Amino acid sequence: MLARAYAARGVDSEDALQVGAGALATFETLGGVDAATGILAEAIERDERVLIVGDYDADGATSTALMVRALGAMGAKQVSYLVPNRFEDGYGLSPAIVDAARSFQPQVLVTVDNGISSLDGVAYARERGIRVVVTDHHLPGAELPTADAIVNPNLPGDAFPSKSLAGVGVAFYLLAALRAHLSRAGWFERVSLKAPKMAQWLDLVALGTVADVVPLDHNNRILVHQGLARIRAGQCCPGISALLSVGKRDPRNAVAADLGFAVGPRLNAAGRLNDMTIGIECLLTDQPQAAASIAASLDDLNAERRQLEVQMTGQAEQAVADLRLGAHLPEALALFESDWHAGVVGIVASRVKDRVHRPVVAFAKDGDGWLKGSARSVEGVHIKDAIELVAARNPGLVQKFGGHAMAAGMTIAESAFDTFAKELARVVKDIVGSQGLKVRVLSDGCLDPADRSMAVADLIKQAGPWGQRFPEPQFDDVFEVLEQRIVGGSHLKLILGCAASGRRFDAIAFGLGDQHPCPNTIRAVYRLDINQFRGATTLQLLVQHIEPA
Repeated sequence: MLARAYAARGVDSEDALQVGAGALATFETLGGVDAATGILAEAIERDERVLIVGDYDADGATSTALMVRALGAMGAKQVSYLVPNRFEDGYGLSPAIVDAARSFQPQVLVTVDNGISSLDGVAYARERGIRVVVTDHHLPGAELPTADAIVNPNLPGDAFPSKSLAGVGVAFYLLAALRAHLSRAGWFERVSLKAPKMAQWLDLVALGTVADVVPLDHNNRILVHQGLARIRAGQCCPGISALLSVGKRDPRNAVAADLGFAVGPRLNAAGRLNDMTIGIECLLTDQPQAAASIAASLDDLNAERRQLEVQMTGQAEQAVADLRLGAHLPEALALFESDWHAGVVGIVASRVKDRVHRPVVAFAKDGDGWLKGSARSVEGVHIKDAIELVAARNPGLVQKFGGHAMAAGMTIAESAFDTFAKELARVVKDIVGSQGLKVRVLSDGCLDPADRSMAVADLIKQAGPWGQRFPEPQFDDVFEVLEQRIVGGSHLKLILGCAASGRRFDAIAFGLGDQHPCPNTIRAVYRLDINQFRGATTLQLLVQHIEPA
């Protein structure tokens, strides 16, 4: 079963399953590292002031914490950080952020998880005598910033084999190159400093990689596996342990999903509703008590975020229901309510996208007649390219934009909302063509009844890490619905029977309460799960999709 699942995910050799650190790609082929390490090494040796400019999501927070921790361990004495506020500053290294940065009097400025589209900000910083190192993983535009060094595996012609590094992964590779550079130069011996081991920060790399939902190619799987191993061994920073604890996850048994669904959202809540500085401080403190206190604050913010999400998603779904009255739902949806919270629109777009299976952009007011939107897409539609095409066909319609294949952000005038909605739908329709947008549910096939067991569930759990583009195995089989009820308002709790084996299975379908009541016999796509509740450990089927048998 496991061999079949691996093969379906493109694993065609024993080498592709190696998750030891020795199998990681090396930094030598990553473009820009020589120039960047030269600048940072010089800054450390000259005791210059270095400022890290991060981003307000979990990838940006882990990248920032990693840079501050590692540069300090390598002998940098004057390292500080600055994170734009989502609501006041917007994304990236803008001229306004450079002005804010000048209070730190930086001689070197390093961007993490941003900067590749910050043409004006980089130029503005350099005009003021600040050397700029851009580290980013986002796709570059037609023009690159005039930085002193750029490290991004997605630059045209870059030879680095993993194009899927998160921002924290790019930062990690630059720091590995810097450590090697300083070692060759004899720096650590000169200052009587023990050369740090890069592995000590892989917990941060794993968290940022999973939370940013980048594809888990072989290289990223190694980074995540190694980081999880450190977390399970109790060798992670106190902040990650505290966030796992408030998320009711046991660090000793942590898997990638715990980082993605328990730690990441709580860290992101700081940037969504408040200021990501809180999240970064959680990752920087070495005091367990302080970490626990900050994690509790982040947990409160996350609870507030969930309440906003439920309210806004309900409004969005009503808007979609109104659109459906016109018989044909557009190939892409743009949604907006005047009271929506800018920090939560990305989650709303994701929730609605899952329901309607088409790209969705949710907008919130950004002041002075502007709207800020967050887009989420589906397989087959590269949303950044789609928005770029909208902008090219309609000059002046989209003021700013950037992002990935599956997620993007943009700014438009409030008065242009209707035009943008129509143009985005038209562009996506052109992209998908006559085939339209079809829902595909991928399964690893039927599972032998004997393999529906705790042992196999544990085997799958240990065989990860699983994640984006390397999904956890899920299976499809026919079951009798013996019992069914709604729990938690929107979830479907089931007892499923298997005629072939005569066994009964506890099952839950999160978010599929609208399918109640189910037919008596269903085909279900499900994952095996080990459920721990009130001291009991049982097998549970996590149902992802239901249709009549």
